[in-house]
Amino acid sequence: MSSSQRCLVNKRLVIIKDVLEKLYRKYNHRDLIKPDPLQFVYRYDNPSDMEVAAFLAADLAYGRVEQIQKSLTNLFERMGKSPHAFVKGFGKAERKKLSGFKHRFTTDQDISDLLMLLHKVLNQYGSIEKFFIQGFNRGDINIVPALSKFCNSLLEMYSAENNGKTSRGIKYLLASPAKGSACKRLNLFLRWMVRDDSVDTGLWKLIDKTRLVVPIDVHMGRLCKILGFYNQKAVSLKTAVQITQGFAEIDPADPVKYDFALSRIGIVENCNGSLNAKCEGCELFGFCISR
Repeated sequence: MSSSQRCLVNKRLVIIKDVLEKLYRKYNHRDLIKPDPLQFVYRYDNPSDMEVAAFLAADLAYGRVEQIQKSLTNLFERMGKSPHAFVKGFGKAERKKLSGFKHRFTTDQDISDLLMLLHKVLNQYGSIEKFFIQGFNRGDINIVPALSKFCNSLLEMYSAENNGKTSRGIKYLLASPAKGSACKRLNLFLRWMVRDDSVDTGLWKLIDKTRLVVPIDVHMGRLCKILGFYNQKAVSLKTAVQITQGFAEIDPADPVKYDFALSRIGIVENCNGSLNAKCEGCELFGFCISR
C-alpha cells in the first residue's frame, strides 16, 4: 500500500470513529436498553441470576423483537424469583413448569434440555463462566476457539445422555462456530458478560474484551457493509471475524464497543436499508448515500 493510499485509509477510519463515538454517546445508556433482551438481565441483582438470565435471553434472541420479549417474559415468570436456583435445582418439577413453553421453533423440550445441561454445569463448576473458561486459551487471537469448545462440550454432554443422539432444537440453541455459524446469539451473551459499561454487565472477569467477536445479525450486517467493513453477500463466522477486525482498527482495546449503539439504528430507528424521512438525521446518512 502506498503512502497516499495509507493516508486515505487512515482518514476514513478517523471519520468512521468520529461517527461511531457520536452514536455511542447517543445510544449507549442503561435507560435505552429496552426493547433489547438485555433488559431481562437487569431485572435481577444477584450476579448468579444475571448470568443465567443473560444466557437464556441471548440464546432466545431470534425472531421479532416483540415475540422475543413476550417469550422471555413467559419463561422467566415460569422460573420464579431466581433463575439460578431454578436451574441449579432443575428436575422433574421444574421441567413440568416449562410445559407448553414455545418460542418460534424452540419448544419446552428444547429449553428443558438446555436447562438440564446448565444444571450439570452449575453443580459441577459453580457458574457458566468457570465452565466456559475451561476451553479458553489466552494465546487465542479471539474467542472463537473457546466458544467452539463450550458449545461442543455441551453437545457432547447431551449426546452422552441421549444414546449418542443430539436433537435439532439443542443444536440450534448451541450453534457452534466450528460449524461455520456466525454465533450471533452466543457472541451477544459474551459481550454482555465481558464488557463493562453503562449497558454491558462486566460480570465475567477472566476474559479480555479484546477477544470478543461482534454479534452479527441482518441489521448489524447491513450497517457494517455500509461502513465498508465487508462486501460479501452472506454473513458467516468469517464475516463476523472480518467485521471485528475492522472495528479493532478503530479501537483495538475494545472492538465490540459500538455494537449496542449501532444496533439501535435498526431497532430504535427502524432502519431497514431503504431511504425514508428519518434518514437525513442519521449519523450514517453520508455513508449510505455514498454507496
